[in-house]
Amino acid sequence: MSRAWVSALPVGVRLAVQITANAKKTEVIGVLDDVLKVRLQAQPIEGKANEALIRYLADMLAVPRSAIKLTHGHFNKRKLLEISAPNLTPETVTHRLLGGAP
Repeated sequence: MSRAWVSALPVGVRLAVQITANAKKTEVIGVLDDVLKVRLQAQPIEGKANEALIRYLADMLAVPRSAIKLTHGHFNKRKLLEISAPNLTPETVTHRLLGGAP
């Protein structure tokens, strides 16, 4: 299975994410159409959903929030994030976010 949603960078990884805001709980749904689908409990106003996404990914991937940069999609459901962490690989990210699923 393709991992187009996560790719290696020289100092970390890039993630393609699609969010659904106002969910009952924050969780990863899975991969669909080459993006990682994430439900967020936060509202999509004043950057709250973006902040919640960064906080959630930082916790799940065990990196500081400052290592995660939202590069595209500040006001869209689909987002691109770059995570600066030399120890992260696409395989590590897949394991931590999807429990080892491809």
